Amino acid sequence: MEKLMQFNYLYYKLSQRLSTFKDWPFLEDCNCTPQKMAEAGFVYQPCESQPDVAVCFFCFKELEGWEPNDNPWEEHQKHSRSCRFLTNLPSWETLTLEQLIKLENERMNNLIRKVDSQHTAEFEAKVQEVRIKLQNL
Repeated sequence: MEKLMQFNYLYYKLSQRLSTFKDWPFLEDCNCTPQKMAEAGFVYQPCESQPDVAVCFFCFKELEGWEPNDNPWEEHQKHSRSCRFLTNLPSWETLTLEQLIKLENERMNNLIRKVDSQHTAEFEAKVQEVRIKLQNL
């Protein structure tokens, strides 16, 4: 969750998203190069157990298990059809302050839903753990 909190408005810029793809495992002769991943809205968020995790900076959908022939745009659309990034957001250079404020409001709502979902899953797992302990008494 801490990594999600590091996401900021600068990821609207392609260059900022692209800069996260250090040590990305797919560099050449494939569909999911850093450039294509960043163009599809992803930032690279690896962890020890999942070295190829990419997260959309806007809808916060996490995808991993990338294959060289995976198309980032198609995968993004398949797994997050309602992501606003996929509906032709204005480019950073032409984005007005009003548009940015509206988009940031939507993006923050997405983040709140993502964090809430994670907390709910953690809570439910803890409830199940306690339930099992109580049943074993």
